[in-house]
Amino acid sequence: MNLTEKTVGEFLEYWAETTPDKEYLVYSDRDFRLTWLEFNKRVDDMANGFLSIGVRKGDHIGIWATNVPDWLTIFYASAKIGAVLVTVNTNYKLHEAEYLLHDADIHTLCITEGVFDGSFIDMVYTLLPELRENPRGELNSKKFPTVKNVVYIGQEKFRGMYNTAELLLLGKNTGKEKLKAIRNNCHEVVNMQYTSGTTGFPKGVMLTHHNIVNNGLFTGEGMKYTSDDKLCCCVPLFHCFGIVLATMSCLTHGSTQVMVERFDPLVVLASVSKERCTVLYGVPTMFIAELEHPMFDLFDVSSLRTGIMAGSLCPIELMRRVTDKLHITYITSVYGLTESSPGMTHSVIEDPFEARCTTVGKDYPETEVKVLNPETGEECAVGEQGEMCCRGYLVMKGYYKNPQATSIVIDKNGWLHSGDLGIKDENGYYRITGRIKDIIIRGGENIYPREIEEYLYKIPQIKDVQVAAIPDKKYGEVPGAFVILKEGETLTEVEIRDFCRGQIARYKIPKHIFFIEQFPLTGSGKIQKFKLKDIGVELLKQRGEL
Repeated sequence: MNLTEKTVGEFLEYWAETTPDKEYLVYSDRDFRLTWLEFNKRVDDMANGFLSIGVRKGDHIGIWATNVPDWLTIFYASAKIGAVLVTVNTNYKLHEAEYLLHDADIHTLCITEGVFDGSFIDMVYTLLPELRENPRGELNSKKFPTVKNVVYIGQEKFRGMYNTAELLLLGKNTGKEKLKAIRNNCHEVVNMQYTSGTTGFPKGVMLTHHNIVNNGLFTGEGMKYTSDDKLCCCVPLFHCFGIVLATMSCLTHGSTQVMVERFDPLVVLASVSKERCTVLYGVPTMFIAELEHPMFDLFDVSSLRTGIMAGSLCPIELMRRVTDKLHITYITSVYGLTESSPGMTHSVIEDPFEARCTTVGKDYPETEVKVLNPETGEECAVGEQGEMCCRGYLVMKGYYKNPQATSIVIDKNGWLHSGDLGIKDENGYYRITGRIKDIIIRGGENIYPREIEEYLYKIPQIKDVQVAAIPDKKYGEVPGAFVILKEGETLTEVEIRDFCRGQIARYKIPKHIFFIEQFPLTGSGKIQKFKLKDIGVELLKQRGEL
């Protein structure tokens, strides 16, 4: 299949005309359902509503919300009017929101009430106190001069804010001439996502229609999507996993998107069972939560056939369990990063089971992937470790207002440098061996956490495990294992070390073992290894060992 030049809006129009009565968007837990035609009309009303409050082509619309029903309405509406949707991590607090509002030049900010540990409404009023004084549509913020509107996603009314019900009504009763006159190009920026910010300040990744539509198209092709497929999407839409690998795959293949507003393993299992979903996505921690749920056996998940496990390194044993217990015969994995839209490599359903469990597949179509020596820039030989790099349609347009940072990750030959380590085997499959910064150097010996984690997963009592560097006076740093046990199981540090002894090199055996309840995660479900290091140091201090 060749690259498509269609925009997000053009694909939506196509399905609204071709399969108008087929369900596109479903929230099974509240029986909220829209066909392609109904959804497209709602999108047009929202787009017209945005135009009515002064949003213009090229403006930035921010969305700070969990996967609520009108999240996708706002995304498509933004795309149709040529605006740029800036996704805001739902875990952001005041300082982070302040940084993004300023850096992203937001024109209109769409919000929900917030999550359990923070009110977006309170934070927005703190950042934009003028909302309480200025009439709607006439916001004049001293601190954020680009922000002109705040829209509450829902029916409730808040001082100084529009709500989506009003925008939809406004758009429905206003002429559509302006909307029809807008012409969008597939190489224009449609979405901006901020990198997780695990190192330094977050950077706005500019992604075009061409980037994300084609990445979704090829992802769906690799999993043999058809218009009969139903994808249960429980990953956040503010991340590429949700908006590209899920939404764009459904958009390009006319498939149904069954949404979960906020990850809950019970809602996921119930949605899959009720809607007879054929596809399920998630990060490893999500699949573990589903498999370990005490009510798992009450649900019929036999309709599942394929899915993606991605977002962090995927344990081989977990992929086997997902295949056996969740009936996802063709579980696949995607490797990439936000800057690559995000898929760089993909294990497709035709790949042998072992390859899908132990590798991240081969190059995406129309994509060049190489493993390059970080020091020389030369391509590594088969089996030789180096930095994963890619080139092609999928490479971001750049970091917003940051050409210097862009030039660091995209070299003069157009190669995007991931910062991840990997190898290519003799059959063309890639294996990710860790991040360059994740390498543990113990007295001159390089240790790759992934290798130790995969071995420790063989211990039956272990539910999840991560290995990170812990400072050490003698060796500089040593491996520390952070272990989450299965419910009701017990295990000791001695038993773990005995399991390793004689099986892996002595210097790889974790010197420190910590039993914890959960890992520190980013909003998109990625484990923050740099925080594990801090947790380990603090626990050692409490033990009097540091």
